[in-house]
Order: sequence, then C-alpha cells, then structure tokens
Amino acid sequence: MEKGYVQVYTGNGKGKTTAALGLSLRAAGAGLSVYIAQFMKQGGYSELKALARFDDLITIEQFGTGQFTVGKATDEDKAAGQRGLAAIRQALESGKYDVVVMEEAAVAEKLGILKTDDILEMIRIKPEGTELVITGRGASEQLMAAADLVTEMREIKHYYQEGVSARVGIEN
Repeated sequence: MEKGYVQVYTGNGKGKTTAALGLSLRAAGAGLSVYIAQFMKQGGYSELKALARFDDLITIEQFGTGQFTVGKATDEDKAAGQRGLAAIRQALESGKYDVVVMEEAAVAEKLGILKTDDILEMIRIKPEGTELVITGRGASEQLMAAADLVTEMREIKHYYQEGVSARVGIEN
C-alpha cells in the first residue's frame, strides 16, 4: 500500500474483533500480508481455526494469560503484554506485513498491561505503507487522537443481558 492509516475500534458494543478480523480477511483476499497479535487472549478461539486456512497470508499469535484481568494486572499479564509489544515492533520493522492488528490492545492499555506511550510508539514507528488496527474497549483519548479512523461500537441491546453465554463461532 502506498499509504497506511491507523484505525481504532473501541466501545462497549460487540464487533470490534469481528471488524478487525473481517478487515484482515479482506486484506488477505487482496494478497496483502497480515500480522495479528491478540492481547489478553490465550486458548482455542474459533478465529484461530479459521485463520489457519490463510496461514500463507495471515499470522496470528496470542499474548495473554488466558484470563481476563479484573482489577490490577499481574506481573505475568504485564510480561505477556511486553512479549506482544515486542512482536508488534518486530512485525512493523520487518516490512513483511501490510496490515498489523493489535487486538484487545486498548483493554490491555486500560488495565495497565500496556502503557499508552508504548502503543503510541508503535504508531510512530509504523511504516508509511502499513495499516495499523487497534481494538478494545476503553481506548484512551491519546490513542484515539493519534488514530486516523476511530469507530465506536455502541451497545444498544445484547442477548447476554438475557443470560445467553458466549457461543462458539459467534462470540468465541
């Protein structure tokens, strides 16, 4: 790509990860190379199985402890976040990827797993022709100000409130 932008998908509504993965599939369909780092996640999410079919164009790695952090981040959470940040830096500096996704990085930022300045540094070092996508609830004002595109998913109604758990293939 001649010009890559910074996109942020945030808000309390469903669809942030779905939007980033949809963009990744679209990019792969156009022959672009994609790197996805999943912060906060560890385990067999359905998107891993689907994206494995595109492993020639899409690389996905997880940098979470397998637990959603409530309250204060542990040293283990922070170490996993730093490994993910190092992988993002390497992906950006390699020149190998057209699209780089920092999935759930805004949540990691909000919980203190990643520092705002660390995410802003990834934006600063992003090559001109690389698209950078950052997802997660609660993106900071600094992160949104540094982005070229910010989309807020707003929850209006969700069946979770009626007791429906995350369903395989839809939310998980």
